[in-house]
Amino acid sequence: MSQEYSVAVVVGSLRKASFNRKVALALAELAPSNFKLNIVEIGDLALYNEDIDVEPPAAYKTFREQIRNSDAVLFVTPEYNRSVPGVLKNAIDVGSRPYGQSAWSGKPGAVISVSPGAVGGFGANHHLRQSLVFLDVPCMQQPEAYIGGAATLFDDNGKLSEKVRPFLQTFIDKYAEWVARHQK
Repeated sequence: MSQEYSVAVVVGSLRKASFNRKVALALAELAPSNFKLNIVEIGDLALYNEDIDVEPPAAYKTFREQIRNSDAVLFVTPEYNRSVPGVLKNAIDVGSRPYGQSAWSGKPGAVISVSPGAVGGFGANHHLRQSLVFLDVPCMQQPEAYIGGAATLFDDNGKLSEKVRPFLQTFIDKYAEWVARHQK
């Protein structure tokens, strides 16, 4: 029997009908059976403030624990102003603190950016990767995943388009290989 892996999925959009959340859920369905993708919610995290981290809020503690208890981390993000949404950057900051106790360290990672625009969130994808280098998250390099035209990815019933399914299948299969190769 193959090893089971728990993957924390951090979605950078809080919108109820988020294309990014839909892609994250589609990836969970396409993942190998020994990979359990779990969305870790970030909407309840107060803006990071070292002063309140002296006695961390429950949401900070829960978030950090979920990241620490995962074997890997997958980021699915839109692009806001050629970068990641503030809520995602805040989650990264919360997970990286207190200094020297980062929940991210050593977790094999990957980034997929999803955008209604033609560029597919290229700026956000690469900006996020800069932070991941500092956080010691070995990030999968190939295949790169920039998905544009997000409004066309799902039909009216929320079913994934057959046009993008093969790419997402390749992405999640390669990510599974990446995670297995980079386990401590």
